[in-house]
Amino acid sequence: MSRTYPHLFSPLDIRGHDIRNRILSTGHQTYLARGNLPSDDLIAYHETRAKGGVGLIINEAARFHASTLGEAPDLALLSDDAIPHYARLATAVHRHGAKLFGQLSHSGRVTRRMMNGMRGVVFAPSPTPENRFHVVPREMPTEMVAEIIASASEGGRRYAEAGYDGVELMASHGLLFAQFLNPSVNRRQDIYGGSPENRLRPLRESLIGVRRAVGADIVVGLRISADEADEGGLDQETVLGICRQLSEEGLVDYVNTTLGTMSSLGGSIHVVPPMEIPPAYVADKAAAIRAVVSVPVFVAGRINQPQVAEGVLAAGEADMCGMTRALIVDPDMPRKAREGRPDEIRACIGCNQACIGHFHAGHSISCIQNPSTGRELRLPPSVPVVRRSLKVLVAGGGPAGMKAAVTAAEMGHRVILSEATPRLGGQALLAQLLPDRFEFGGLVTNLATELALRQVDVRLNSRVDRAVVEAIAPDGVILATGSAPVGSETEGREAGHVIEAADLLAGRAEPGARAVVADWRCDWIGIGVAIQLSRKGHHVRLAVNGICAGQNLQQYVRDHWAGKLHEAEIEVIPYARFFGADGDTAYFLHGASGQPIVLEGTDTVVLASGNAPDTALEHELKGADVPFVTIGDCTIARSAEEAIYDGVATTRAFLAQLAENVTSAVKGAE
Repeated sequence: MSRTYPHLFSPLDIRGHDIRNRILSTGHQTYLARGNLPSDDLIAYHETRAKGGVGLIINEAARFHASTLGEAPDLALLSDDAIPHYARLATAVHRHGAKLFGQLSHSGRVTRRMMNGMRGVVFAPSPTPENRFHVVPREMPTEMVAEIIASASEGGRRYAEAGYDGVELMASHGLLFAQFLNPSVNRRQDIYGGSPENRLRPLRESLIGVRRAVGADIVVGLRISADEADEGGLDQETVLGICRQLSEEGLVDYVNTTLGTMSSLGGSIHVVPPMEIPPAYVADKAAAIRAVVSVPVFVAGRINQPQVAEGVLAAGEADMCGMTRALIVDPDMPRKAREGRPDEIRACIGCNQACIGHFHAGHSISCIQNPSTGRELRLPPSVPVVRRSLKVLVAGGGPAGMKAAVTAAEMGHRVILSEATPRLGGQALLAQLLPDRFEFGGLVTNLATELALRQVDVRLNSRVDRAVVEAIAPDGVILATGSAPVGSETEGREAGHVIEAADLLAGRAEPGARAVVADWRCDWIGIGVAIQLSRKGHHVRLAVNGICAGQNLQQYVRDHWAGKLHEAEIEVIPYARFFGADGDTAYFLHGASGQPIVLEGTDTVVLASGNAPDTALEHELKGADVPFVTIGDCTIARSAEEAIYDGVATTRAFLAQLAENVTSAVKGAE
């Protein structure tokens, strides 16, 4: 047991299964399944986290009935043919001492159920309209509900035969079982609707059936939203009553709590809450459930650090903490915490870009800080040290350059990182200045720690040019010089009427009382600047060169900030492409019609414009006799995810080839 985290590293016994600590990887979509079965990539993903010391893994929801299966790469448990594939996953997780439970889920009305580019037939308790995917489902016939219940039992049996330790039914996030429980959604008049007892029947009978199918030795649990946090959703009082009854009847071995619903824009924010939401914010609701049940209670919701989890457990609010994104960014987090190395933990910053963001974009899971996540077989977390150590110069200390320097040092090279300014971090330093996004700066803190651990020679206030390169005489140079706003020759700029968002955030420019934010980027910069100015008392309008504010953001982040913009009474003007300004007027063109949009009463236009690569050093070195490669924004301006990915993948490839070339040259000279 860890002295620092005694509660976190105490074991937990559930139905005779000894879970080594209280750290949980909750079920979450990875899009790593192939043919709706666990793939080599999915197995490697979970095995990496088991090896890192997690206590319990609950793999992502498997579809246990064909009526919820679409063309997405989800898991499914529809026949016994699937059992050997799941058994491979169980063996891999158990090999490292972790326990493995399997989720069973049916989406009900919360899906478009896309197949061959078309919407499929969606079944739910009643034809109640859904507010996120805009689905009016088809009511399940009574016999189909009975079939769903029987299929849940079969799914549980298959998990058990695959060697799983437990089975979890999902009644969370507004999914099918939650839809049956909800009188606003379930309007049936048969034995599965009408009264609280009837609405509970599908879940209750499924739990009974799963228990019969798996036997006495397998854990059977429930995941449920403590509150769906939505008008017309399940409220806390109703959920407390459900949990109390199921516990009293002995139908669940634990209750796994979360918050929100996938059936609305506001409720779905809580499925994977972004950094703007406080850590462990669901813990008090878990505590309320824990007070009325006699079984362990799990909780998730922005528990991203071991000390946060320790606090939840010590306060008696829950018995186990879901730390899924903390494990996505750093699979070795449990081991580091247990061994008293918390400063080495790469902390999750709640950005949602490459975890749930990839899922919503139809891509497999990853992490902006850890490109090996989801790519464990293609981009292993560790690399072999090269036989020949090279002198490597990294020019630029933003996220790309910092990660490149770390990667080069991990490979066994001697690394110099030169940054032209007094601080490491690049544009991430500006990003953290936006409202409620200070946690983004954790990315820089994490990378700085990695640099220190690997003893990289960091030189600040040290701009690199050709003369510097020739003086250092490195074997290779990695250019990470970043990018700068494209700028424009718009009328009004000369008088200080038009300023860049970067200059505003850095304190190099002051806006007037009435500002218009011209948001070309459609990401968090335009929104953040608008909110910041509004909080400082400015009158603000946000003119977006897209269909909505935050168009390019992960949807939970976008929807969170859409709510904040509404609360702040900031007018959002979509389809607005900036044209120019004069006097007290800003001019835009409507992006679809081409017609003018005239915004009078404007003192300042703040440009959230795109960036262009800084290629000056690249051009200088083209005539020099030194190998180099560009990474991050100085290749093309993108996000921190691509910058850090380049810092790993491009750096590895470049230095491996460079080491081979140097070795060959030495052998040739001999």
